[in-house]
This record gives sequence, structure tokens and C-alpha cells, in this order.
Amino acid sequence: MNQKRSKTHSGGFSRSRSWRYQGRVTDDGIATAVARDTEAATLDIDWSQAVLVVPPKKKAISIRIDPDVLDYFKNEGPGYQRRINAVLRSYVGQKRGKSV
Repeated sequence: MNQKRSKTHSGGFSRSRSWRYQGRVTDDGIATAVARDTEAATLDIDWSQAVLVVPPKKKAISIRIDPDVLDYFKNEGPGYQRRINAVLRSYVGQKRGKSV
């Protein structure tokens, strides 16, 4: 690894230089930078009408699944039980004739 590169952040500033810059930047400077950034998210979000949605509690069960099916879901990465539940939920919704 390049010795010089390993001492800097991806932006090319050394750690001490970056901290010195942060100590000098003003709130107005930040606001100006955000205003110029075309990809910046809007900061005037009104959360006063937000509603907390608590997902229903899951029920723990024991189920027998073919090894190859379980391996498929596990090989997709973390969250395999959630994905199995989503597949079963989709099946139930189709059987009932609606989205669940």
C-alpha cells in the first residue's frame, strides 16, 4: 500500500488537517455547502404527524424444511427466516386472493 495514501482519508486530507478544517468551518459555511449540493436531501421535513408503526410480534415455531430449501435461503445471506416468512406470506395472500 502506498505509504502516503495510508496516512490520509479518501478525500486526500490528513487526519490532523481535516480536524483543523472542521474547527474552522461555520454554520453558515455548512449551510452554503449544503445549498450548493444538488444531491443533498431537504432538511425541512415535518415529523409532527409521524406515526410509529410497530410490526406484529412473530410467533416462534418449529418447522421441518427440506435441506436444499433451507440451504437456498441461508445462502442468500442474513435474514433467511424473514425471507421464508415473506414467501409464505405471499403464498397466503395469493390463496386468499389479496395482498397480505
